[in-house]
Amino acid sequence: MDMNRALGIAVLALAMVAMSAAHIQYIAAHPHPEATTTYVLLGGDMALERTQLTMSIAADNTMPWAFVEGTVSNHVEHHPVIVKIDGADGDPARYAQVDVADDGSYEYRFRVLSVDDGQVIRAFEGDYDVTIFKVVYIDTDHAHA
Repeated sequence: MDMNRALGIAVLALAMVAMSAAHIQYIAAHPHPEATTTYVLLGGDMALERTQLTMSIAADNTMPWAFVEGTVSNHVEHHPVIVKIDGADGDPARYAQVDVADDGSYEYRFRVLSVDDGQVIRAFEGDYDVTIFKVVYIDTDHAHA
């Protein structure tokens, strides 16, 4: 891993810890427009974009996979998207680092339901707070189309 990428990941991790400590109330569901997005300036022409929304997994869900996906139109290269999923009780349920494709898209898939010896095992059920962290350019002259 090169030094710039390591530094970028370290900055993201520190920003996530600092931002997680703040008490901010959000209600939203992807891809609804009610998702709340905030920015933390990182210096220069970059910022950490933080989007928070709610993911709901129905008790009668029959699909084995769920996913968080999106597009970053002004992403900073070599900075992955970080997806943080917390349970309703605030306990962490999942963290993921997701690479951004050349077209700016990203997708994180994860198993929510399994069947073992005929028994259904639900790894996720109910409401979860999803926070998506992206390093973006705030100067649109640098935006990637």
